[in-house]
Amino acid sequence: MNEIQKRIKGCLIGVAAGDAMGMPSSMMSPETIRKVFGKIRTFLPAPEGHVIHSGLKAAEITDDTQQTLLIADSIIANGKVDPEDIGKRLITWAEKIGAFDSMLIGPSSLRALYAIRNGKSVYEAGSAGDTNGAVMRIAAVGIYGKGDVKRTVDAVEKACLPTHNTNIAIAGASGIAVAIGKGIMGESDLSNILPAVYEAIDMGMTRGGDWYSASISKRLKLALGIINTAESADEARQDLYEIIGAGVQISETVPTCLALASLVNGNPVEAVLAAANLGGDCDTIGAITGAVCGSLKGVDSFPDAWIEQLSEVNDIDFDDYAEKLWTIIQESSGKGELS
Repeated sequence: MNEIQKRIKGCLIGVAAGDAMGMPSSMMSPETIRKVFGKIRTFLPAPEGHVIHSGLKAAEITDDTQQTLLIADSIIANGKVDPEDIGKRLITWAEKIGAFDSMLIGPSSLRALYAIRNGKSVYEAGSAGDTNGAVMRIAAVGIYGKGDVKRTVDAVEKACLPTHNTNIAIAGASGIAVAIGKGIMGESDLSNILPAVYEAIDMGMTRGGDWYSASISKRLKLALGIINTAESADEARQDLYEIIGAGVQISETVPTCLALASLVNGNPVEAVLAAANLGGDCDTIGAITGAVCGSLKGVDSFPDAWIEQLSEVNDIDFDDYAEKLWTIIQESSGKGELS
């Protein structure tokens, strides 16, 4: 496995690890997490009666990773980002897991998939999608983008079309996707990537339908300022939760994830543990932060035991995904020296 494949695998392991680590504590406050778990340090099953994930085993993934791999499958099958194929795959997946009669997927995706299933075009269904589902599943699109801002934003716009075709969703997903692409192409320091992240966010804001939201860029600057001035890591995390937010809005999720990644200096293990104990949408924040950090540091930064457990519990061949996505980006046009 070459270096780029290791980083692709690290990105996908980061998604799954962050998702599974944050699954038991998802939608809990920090106080409830401390009361129920003390401090999450390893994969745990969902507590009985969990509002969304009751019955899930330790290291079991949720819709964050499932949708990430669904888009990866689409890119591998088509050699490109195809919004119509992604829409069809999302419908098939949602029906398979019973998502239309549950709380298993987010509000924007559920609303759009209902519309598509009832005959609406994928080019129209996502016109009100403004929550973080667009970002949580964007890892493979970031890999496909290879860190080139325009290539990435173009691809993100297509991936967002079925469920999140709004400027705020495309902007947030573009910022995360470019960070991932820069990582897999060899960058290891998040601070070096931030100019491209801001550029991608700004470009993304010119795409899709106009939608109301707080500024992702301004909140990201505020979030980075919070972690730089906090007296401790615990204080930084608490301030991120209380000031920036850890809910499902993209203007909360993206700044918080990138600030957490910066706080832990890109360490994937520390990133997913921080997300799991943060409070709020812990599985999604973990998946996104894990993806970014995994792309920066590669698969060797994760414990072998984690990788084995995630692979076995969820029956995922991460090596196969890494090899196939690497092949796709070698064959596709765009910037980036590949080896």
